[in-house]
Amino acid sequence: CSAVSDGGAAVVWFKHDLRLDDHPGLVAACAEPRRRVVPLYVFDSRILAGYSDTRLELLLFALKDLKLALKSQRSDLLIGLGNAEDAVLKIANEVQAGVIYTEEEVEQCVCSVLANVESSLSNGSFTRGNPPEIKFWSAPLYDYKSLRQLSTSRNQFLNEKFSTTTALPAPTLPTLNVELDTGSLPTLEELKVFLKESRMAQDNWVPIKSTSARSILKAALIQRKIKSNVSLSDGDGENIEDITTSAGAPGRKIAGSMFASESSLEVRGGTDITLDALDAYLKYLEGTGKASWQELHDKVRFAETRDGASFRTLFGNAIQLGVISRRRAYQETIQYERDRNAGFLSPFGYSTPTVTSAVDAICSLEWYWLLALKSQVSIEGNYPLKFWRWKGYLIQYTSVGHEGPAVLLVHGFGASLQHFRDNISNIADEGHRVWAITLLGFGKSEKPNVDYSELLWSELLRDFIVDVVREPVHLVGNSIGGYICAIAAGLWPSLANSLVLLNSAGSVVPNYSFIPLSKEGRTSWLSRLQARLLLLFLRSRVGGILKGYYPTRTERVDKPLVDEIIRASYDPGATTVIESIFNFNLSIPLNFLFDSFGGNILVIQGIKDPLIKSESFISMLREHCSKVQIRELNAGD
Repeated sequence: CSAVSDGGAAVVWFKHDLRLDDHPGLVAACAEPRRRVVPLYVFDSRILAGYSDTRLELLLFALKDLKLALKSQRSDLLIGLGNAEDAVLKIANEVQAGVIYTEEEVEQCVCSVLANVESSLSNGSFTRGNPPEIKFWSAPLYDYKSLRQLSTSRNQFLNEKFSTTTALPAPTLPTLNVELDTGSLPTLEELKVFLKESRMAQDNWVPIKSTSARSILKAALIQRKIKSNVSLSDGDGENIEDITTSAGAPGRKIAGSMFASESSLEVRGGTDITLDALDAYLKYLEGTGKASWQELHDKVRFAETRDGASFRTLFGNAIQLGVISRRRAYQETIQYERDRNAGFLSPFGYSTPTVTSAVDAICSLEWYWLLALKSQVSIEGNYPLKFWRWKGYLIQYTSVGHEGPAVLLVHGFGASLQHFRDNISNIADEGHRVWAITLLGFGKSEKPNVDYSELLWSELLRDFIVDVVREPVHLVGNSIGGYICAIAAGLWPSLANSLVLLNSAGSVVPNYSFIPLSKEGRTSWLSRLQARLLLLFLRSRVGGILKGYYPTRTERVDKPLVDEIIRASYDPGATTVIESIFNFNLSIPLNFLFDSFGGNILVIQGIKDPLIKSESFISMLREHCSKVQIRELNAGD
């Protein structure tokens, strides 16, 4: 790659691709001789808004290593702070850019930033005349020809037997001969201050996300002198992203470690550190004399909270920050498996649990990224499908309407936002802004290997309202979705203007004096077997089962609804979600949640609901929930 600086420069705008290895955008930028290549990263609060403190720290580690790797080639990473459209426009003008390379995105907030940058460039004034062209790149794991024609059925996709693509080697970069202030990386505290100062007035309730639902619930029980089966402890503020170990001195930095601290479980640093950590992970059963590898092996035991969960815990952030690509991680894993088995890959499975965990997690990440990417080019229904990243997981949602009160629709178990396909536009047309979400584990949202519970889903609703809707909503939930809405409104009353429950799960408990809380734990082989058998049964009978739920309007069980439920049942992780049925504990009384909420509540109950005894439920509501409005319908679920 020549270092002659005449002609338009190529700006490589890094976002979630913090590596030189397997970077098609960087390779393309360096492919044309006599072109300057200008690497750029912008700290944009809209892109970083959902980052936890843990992920922010890992981001800074990754950027530091990327900057050092670029400097080793006599290049550098330019650092911007502020709105990307301003920073990219400024740099493009200063270096006289002819092209800007940046990765394709699926998250709605980042897609919006990209659209703003494109608009800024098209309307900007440039000394070279024409604005620089933006070229989007991706590094897919599978060699498919057409995204539009790609099947969203996992079964059909696998039957296509697409070959996997090969990771690209890091290119040789030209010397960065530009007289620019490259900027410096902020400290973690400086970055947190920047993000706090960037918040708008409607974002002042962001701190409520910092405390877990379980901790708030326990505190409420103690305050109201209600007994429970567990006591409030200081260690209950953890969430599924920020898991820590109890070994050693928490928070102490370790020289040469692959981790940010002794208590963290997420691999930190750049590509070389992450690949070394992956090598250590894959060779977990082989033992090691290296101290850094032994530390990682110790972490594996803490991270394996469920069979196969350790890979995503250890490497999920590194892959999502783009420190290594999904296909590089897959390629390294498969190569290790071949080396271990004399070049042979068994059709009956992989030879070690860590290889299985890595392949399953990587292929799952790739699948849900493909589903989200395809949603951008395929119109489904009368509403746009969008994606939001929550704790590292892609969550599907839609929003319709531009004015009026905010309404959030939440579906029941096994369904998705498509459950409200005929309601979304109608409610919007009546003067509302409508959001509908597909919960984690359902529809086209990710189905990760985690413990699913009502409290987990309530935290999802909390964060969606805070991060996406950004104002209180009228919460509307069906079945288990109604129960989750009740929990969210009861634990965080400021999130909800009112509560509407449609054939809600949950129960009314008179004079409750004891509320048991479920304890998360490992699932047994029996529950996994039961989940697989139940999934097979549901796939074969889903149409008939749904018609039993809609006895007065069986025509509502149409082909698109049935097809989507069956399609989702083949997604990676679907069996794990079904397992949660055997661990559900709907023990928090609805009347306790209603009292905690204190706002307007409407319960709509179909008297032919096959899941509960409607007459008894309505009677209990009237006797013990005097402030709740009740409406009975001659309908099922």
